[in-house]
Amino acid sequence: MASALTWQGEDVRLSDVDKALARMRSEAAADSPSMRTSVMTHIAWVPPAWITPAKSALEGMLERHPSRTILLVPEPDAGDSRIDATASVERYEVPGADRGVVTEVIELELRGSRAKAPASVVAPLLISDLPVFLRWRGEPTWGAQELDQLVGIVDRLIVDSTEWDDVPYPYRHLAALFPRAACSDIAWARTSRWRSLLASLWPDVADVGTIRVHGTAAQAWLLLGWLRSRLGRDDIELEHVPEEKLTGIDLDGEPAPFPPGDPPLPSDVLSDELERYTPDPIYESAVLAIAER
Repeated sequence: MASALTWQGEDVRLSDVDKALARMRSEAAADSPSMRTSVMTHIAWVPPAWITPAKSALEGMLERHPSRTILLVPEPDAGDSRIDATASVERYEVPGADRGVVTEVIELELRGSRAKAPASVVAPLLISDLPVFLRWRGEPTWGAQELDQLVGIVDRLIVDSTEWDDVPYPYRHLAALFPRAACSDIAWARTSRWRSLLASLWPDVADVGTIRVHGTAAQAWLLLGWLRSRLGRDDIELEHVPEEKLTGIDLDGEPAPFPPGDPPLPSDVLSDELERYTPDPIYESAVLAIAER
């Protein structure tokens, strides 16, 4: 069970947010001891259209990954320049113990010019000596100062290329960020069961000429890149059958077996990505194999 305390403010200073969090942590520990056990700072860049799915993905994740989560909601076209904030402290009971775990969620609406300098807004709220993750909802505006600033202060960038238009072309821009931050892609994570299944078909899969993917465009291209990079071949062709999720793969016209297990929930996928602290060379190779197309 979780209990929550919430504070809101308009045209706030970041010191106001810090004070509100300190007060709510103290209140959360008033009845019984609480442990502030943050393992990271989790930043999410969330344009208004992505607010609902972003908050849905957070549900069920905070208890598994105690953290300070900062949702940045850009409103660059607002008629004024200010920061509006909502902060909450949630306390989760630890089974078998007389203590609770406290996590923090901060939602900052960056209005007007404040949306152009997110790194300076976030920096005072980062927890010292802990890794910083950035979840970017939607397709980034490649080359924009907002993206450049935030990538400069984080350890890992988490995207979902299923949310992008015109793949595979954006992958070349993502690949340019590989030297600056470790990158994760939720679209890639959702192909995991199928990649394991295809690998089990060795050595027959080594001779495949065409892969037909029933799924999202991102999943189709990433699976193609994975096969090309693993097999060292750039002559494998792709046929894509659009679906909202990955439902099947044909190899040279023959259906591949369906992998065991169920697709993971959005919160489970994000939770898994928040446990990765180093670059994924196999993912990077898959992206590079399709980035120039």
